[in-house]
Amino acid sequence: MIDAKVKATNIVWHNPQATKAQREALLNQRGATIWLTGLPSSGKSTTAYGLEFELIEKGFLAYVLDGDNVRHGLNKDLGFSAEDRAENIRRVAETAKLFADAGLIVITSFISPYRVERDFARRIHLAAGLNFAEIYIDTPVEVCEGRDPKGLYAKARRGELKGFTGIDDPYEPPLSPELVCRTEEFSPREVVFRIIEFMVEEGFLEGRAHLWPYGRSCAGK
Repeated sequence: MIDAKVKATNIVWHNPQATKAQREALLNQRGATIWLTGLPSSGKSTTAYGLEFELIEKGFLAYVLDGDNVRHGLNKDLGFSAEDRAENIRRVAETAKLFADAGLIVITSFISPYRVERDFARRIHLAAGLNFAEIYIDTPVEVCEGRDPKGLYAKARRGELKGFTGIDDPYEPPLSPELVCRTEEFSPREVVFRIIEFMVEEGFLEGRAHLWPYGRSCAGK
């Protein structure tokens, strides 16, 4: 479990007068979180930003929470210890839930290597009545290592970087993700359109399926 203990005192939860349904009606969309998980260099960020662009082009309000970007601000005080990595995901999950409750389509791009962390994200969304989908960017480690845009796999192989996911720290693949996409077999655009296809099929983009007249374009489960 990665739930944090409440340390603050004299706090009360305030229920808003405006409802989630009202916020969604204002935006003409349903709030949701699309949680991308996978090894470093698997293609998560490329997929996330491609998906955000396509959704915005079609009139949806979408926003990416990216692993590197949040460490420049929201999570700049966190390192890469097991405890800090868990807190990193906890904060992101809670932030994504708030964005989704506001009516946005949130796309998260995080390794999130442990199932308990991803299960936490799912649980708090479902408890709030929000759409949530875990999408596994299933790219073999040898392909990820071949890409290695930051040179991190090479550093980990040389022993210069400890606790690197996929080398000396484990990655726990999702057991029952809503969707699996394989970036070594499909282009970034094909992967994005497969996710959109899934979102249409599952009602995440309710009422506007006609915006994407396409066929199946990426490997599913």
